[in-house]
Amino acid sequence: MKDLKKEKKWSLLYIPGNEEQDAEVRKLASQLSITEVMGRLLYTRGYRTSQEVQRFFNQEESQLHDPFLMQDMKPAIERIALAIQRKERIAIYGDYDVDGVTSVSLLYLYLREYGADVGYYIPCRSREGYGISKSAIDILKERGVELMITVDTGITAIEEIKYASTLGIDTVVTDHHECRSELPEACAVVNPHRADDSYPFKELAGVGVIFKVICAFEMNQCRQAGIPTVDGLRRVCKEYADLVAIGTIADVMPAVDENRLIVTLGLRLLENTNRLGLRALIEASAGGNKSVDGRGVTKKRKINSTFIGFVIAPRINAAGRVSSAALAVELLLADEEEKAKLLAEQLCELNYTRQIDENRIAEQAYKKIDETFDPEKDRVIVIDDDTWQQGIVGIVSSRITERYGLPSILISFDGATRGFACGDDMGKGSGRSIKGLNLVEALADSEDLLVRFGGHELAAGLTIRRYNIENFRRKINEYAAKLMTDEMLCVCLEADCEVEMSDLSMRLAQEIDRLEPFGASNPVPNLLLCGAVLQRIIPMGGGKHTKMILEKNGVSMSAVWFGMNSTQLPFELLDTVDVLFQLNINEYQNTTSLQMIVQDMHISPAFEKSFNAQRKRYKEIRDGAEFDPQEDVIPTRDDMAVVYTFLRREYQFKHTCFSMRRLLGMLNQGQSFRIGYAKLEMIIRIMQELHICEISEPTEDCFIFDFYFNPTKTSIDKSSILRKLKTQQRKTVTEE
Repeated sequence: MKDLKKEKKWSLLYIPGNEEQDAEVRKLASQLSITEVMGRLLYTRGYRTSQEVQRFFNQEESQLHDPFLMQDMKPAIERIALAIQRKERIAIYGDYDVDGVTSVSLLYLYLREYGADVGYYIPCRSREGYGISKSAIDILKERGVELMITVDTGITAIEEIKYASTLGIDTVVTDHHECRSELPEACAVVNPHRADDSYPFKELAGVGVIFKVICAFEMNQCRQAGIPTVDGLRRVCKEYADLVAIGTIADVMPAVDENRLIVTLGLRLLENTNRLGLRALIEASAGGNKSVDGRGVTKKRKINSTFIGFVIAPRINAAGRVSSAALAVELLLADEEEKAKLLAEQLCELNYTRQIDENRIAEQAYKKIDETFDPEKDRVIVIDDDTWQQGIVGIVSSRITERYGLPSILISFDGATRGFACGDDMGKGSGRSIKGLNLVEALADSEDLLVRFGGHELAAGLTIRRYNIENFRRKINEYAAKLMTDEMLCVCLEADCEVEMSDLSMRLAQEIDRLEPFGASNPVPNLLLCGAVLQRIIPMGGGKHTKMILEKNGVSMSAVWFGMNSTQLPFELLDTVDVLFQLNINEYQNTTSLQMIVQDMHISPAFEKSFNAQRKRYKEIRDGAEFDPQEDVIPTRDDMAVVYTFLRREYQFKHTCFSMRRLLGMLNQGQSFRIGYAKLEMIIRIMQELHICEISEPTEDCFIFDFYFNPTKTSIDKSSILRKLKTQQRKTVTEE
């Protein structure tokens, strides 16, 4: 089957050469005393004047909108206040991801401040799946619950909320997932995505929505007490912005508008967090959040959106994926240091287990795709398995969509079988999409085949019976075929602007840090460096990652490619490459240095063109064409000795197969002279002709060498190839 894995295509946001645009950038850089590269980055983000940039840096453009602009906010807080006043038992019903866990923790802590009789319920991902279930409502009824507040879930639970009402349980829904035309019949439904909602910012995470509910409740309390409402807003921000920031970053919400302000405030709180669970998790996951410099002074680990997104969030998420999300909630609620440390260590262990299972499932999924998926016919990858853990298929779906550039849905029947496959087995799936295909709308088109579904434009969950899998696969692909264009199928990466090695400085890295917090709509800048020479390749992490030394115009810098196995790196030493990267400040063993974090890398077109031209020229000379002495084609005895010695040494280490690019790179590395393509090919042919070694050529530009144990001594002068070469070389004027 045709290889699905696609080469990533790059697009450059800032294209130099427009005199008016370039002049604006230079002016911006001069006015703000920033580098020109930083000026380009700001320009591509839409900040064109020094005033706009200052507002962006100072967060003046960010503000907390009036929470009462959100539909149903007033009845929501009134019903919550009534429950507190009546001492009703309240249950917070949340999702099992980071957004849900932080939402539950936030509301629980806040309601406890007001003396509420409050508990929480998070469904088990593997047993119950996503969303509200009637069995869970039965449990809440047994616990004496009279008010259920949903966080990060509930917007599609129409029948379940009706059922709760018949049992005497009122519901306040708070959610941020896409709404259907029919809303639940609840006391209040707070969701900025409601069709009738006029709230000015729609991209809040679930924890952001419940934070707005808390803001509204606090403002109402302040009014009743005759206190300025702004004081109440400051208090809840100071107390809870850390939890809101974690959930917002983890759910990949756009880092703009009030999200940007909330995340900024939250990251500041996290730098010196008083929350025992978070402090323990930061220390456990980062090997301690402090390091010691050369003077013995402790330095705090930098807490930014990247650290939250790639270190803290996966560990919180691991609880719900591998075990129980309640572990993560208990960590965030912990008020004893020893308990916090124990829970933090548990989450780190669960995350390690999750990583192992994720890699196993990913490899199995890739194999299934290679064996069964037809890219000529289908546009959406839908695969299922009886053994995949339901909590992990969503992460693997993300990897598949990134790898193949196609929407993907993974369905797990783990725990659903009776020892044998049965048509009415219930499978739970998770999907990821690409820009242009709204996954919730695509699932809605197949609603008759699904038990339930919900989510966002680019990520969604579903429940389906086994006998509907084939029809679902067919129907969602028919839907996708009508909407997806060839352009959408490209895996595209954006580079903010092109840079030179001389542009890369500690100053620029520090300026880029000022763009924090990063996230969707304000991503970490991708920079493009063209024409760098690959000087060294160094395996990292047992070969799982690769470190390289790149050089251009006499300036070198290290570049790290995470997730790229050094043995699979499709480049050779001395290749000239174009690299898409993020500039990073690396702190290691009391040394601070710059490094590139590679996002993607290509052979430079000019280098590839030159290599192909050299190959073509060799073939011309091989076929009898004349050549000039300066082309340096005729090998000397010393040239032959260098190549022979190198190959014989490599042969002893069982390195017998080489591409021409690899041979050229390894032979010329660190040498004061350079053996060109044509000369090296001639040396290989001469060695073969003189029986110095056996050489096979499985493909063009690839050779396998096999050396004799006791080779017969010979002279290169005996080579007919060499003699013919000398007749093809044009004579110089002096020789004539």
